[in-house]
Amino acid sequence: MITPAAITRRSRSNFYYAFLALPRARREALYAVYAFCRTVDDIADLETDGPEARRRRLAEWRDDVARCYERGAEPQHPIARRLAAAVRAYPIPRAALEAIIEGVEMDLDGATFATAEDLYPYCYRVASAVGLCCIEIFGYTDPRTRDYAVNLGLALQLTNIIRDVGADARAGRVYLPQDDLRAFGVAADDLRAGRVTDAYRKLMSHQAERARGFYRAAWDAFPDVDARSLVAAEIMGHIYRALLDEVESRGFAVFGERVSLTARRKVGIALRCWAAARFNRPSLVRRAA
Repeated sequence: MITPAAITRRSRSNFYYAFLALPRARREALYAVYAFCRTVDDIADLETDGPEARRRRLAEWRDDVARCYERGAEPQHPIARRLAAAVRAYPIPRAALEAIIEGVEMDLDGATFATAEDLYPYCYRVASAVGLCCIEIFGYTDPRTRDYAVNLGLALQLTNIIRDVGADARAGRVYLPQDDLRAFGVAADDLRAGRVTDAYRKLMSHQAERARGFYRAAWDAFPDVDARSLVAAEIMGHIYRALLDEVESRGFAVFGERVSLTARRKVGIALRCWAAARFNRPSLVRRAA
């Protein structure tokens, strides 16, 4: 079976570059969490069976998550067994893992969102909940870290929505709030067709500013006392913030090849974040972002 580390590496995820900064035990636990997230997400995104069959598989994952927390129980899925080891080693909250499955299940319905406030619970489930798992593995002392994780998760997911707006629309998913689409005069068909108009750019600039608001909220809550423990989270945040800037610099033309940062640029961001944490100067990286 492919290992959680290999799943993370092969996905070309930005998580992989963030996790490299961690000691091996914590890194392996995070690979297990990421592999869990990737596997349940693929049930919604890649499997071709009908919705009910996919719901059954998500229900099986709920059962496996429960087994991770039950004394003497052994999860059935090999990745769940790795996740169980991580749960035994770190206080990963069961509610967060269950929230991730709930978020994936929302995608089975092709959910649309009337307002930004309606969108945020989805973003919490598929992103902030992941952050709440990760910070328990990173380790922290300041309770503000939970606010940091929640806001950073919202920022990352909104960035993903902006970057993937075309591909998502073609797959029948429009995550942008419906009231924003109406306000800027953009239709779902425009997104599916990849029409880059002035109205579309204004719409996406509005989404980008909303995402930046959550980056600011995350960094306002960042506990400097835990900077060394949270360096992987900071790497993730700065990579995604740079990705948002890159998408905006292209006029939000995201309907062709998927926009990404080069490996060199990601490594550079990772090194700057690591150095800032190592020398207790995280605010320097934040101001440069």
